[in-house]
Amino acid sequence: MSSEQVGEASKIEVRTTADGSPTLYVPALDEHYHSRHGAAQESRHVFIEAGLRPLLAAGYGQGGPPLRILEVGLGTGLNALLTLEAAQNIGAAIAYAGYETVPLPPPMVAALAPQWAAEPVLSQAFSQLHAAPWGVPVMLAKGFELTKIQAEVQAAALPAGYYNLFYFDAFAPEKQPELWGEEIFKNLYVLAAPGAVLVSYCAQGQFRRNLRAAGWLTEKLPGPPGKREMTRARKPS
Repeated sequence: MSSEQVGEASKIEVRTTADGSPTLYVPALDEHYHSRHGAAQESRHVFIEAGLRPLLAAGYGQGGPPLRILEVGLGTGLNALLTLEAAQNIGAAIAYAGYETVPLPPPMVAALAPQWAAEPVLSQAFSQLHAAPWGVPVMLAKGFELTKIQAEVQAAALPAGYYNLFYFDAFAPEKQPELWGEEIFKNLYVLAAPGAVLVSYCAQGQFRRNLRAAGWLTEKLPGPPGKREMTRARKPS
């Protein structure tokens, strides 16, 4: 999101999606943070089922180093919290880093909090996630470390060959074109460990071409409700 958009983007609205879970709407971009067909449903389908679970099934984060995840577009924290939930169910350790240039204002955090009220661990983690300082690792729960990064993707100094899984959840290419160019995916490729996976809700042809030009191997997968396809990419081992 450009600096010119920050002021307007702070005027966001809470909206309920088709599966009953909330999302946020940014009038300045005419864009929702998640699918209107179901925010939680989309997150689980794209990021948890297509990205996280195959790596957990392969043993990542269990009996060795943590599974290292980098999210582009931390937003409401939905993907992070569903990741925490899935990992805790099997006792996996996660080191989670998330880029976000525009933190949610406190009224929006308060409006989204009831989504997690029935899950004490996730409710506490939601509050801690949004209260956590930037650039400092914080334990949201046993085995789950979060580091929030308030910087442009190209600007943060992160370790090369480190991350096992990327959640690419930026606003759509037509809304944030600066985040979907080939250079971005070259940067992420450098940060990726051999065999690392990148998942995104986006199925745009140019997006996939940019991934391939940066060295990623891409595949199409069935999308969540409301979308025909999504994308999964892999760095060769």
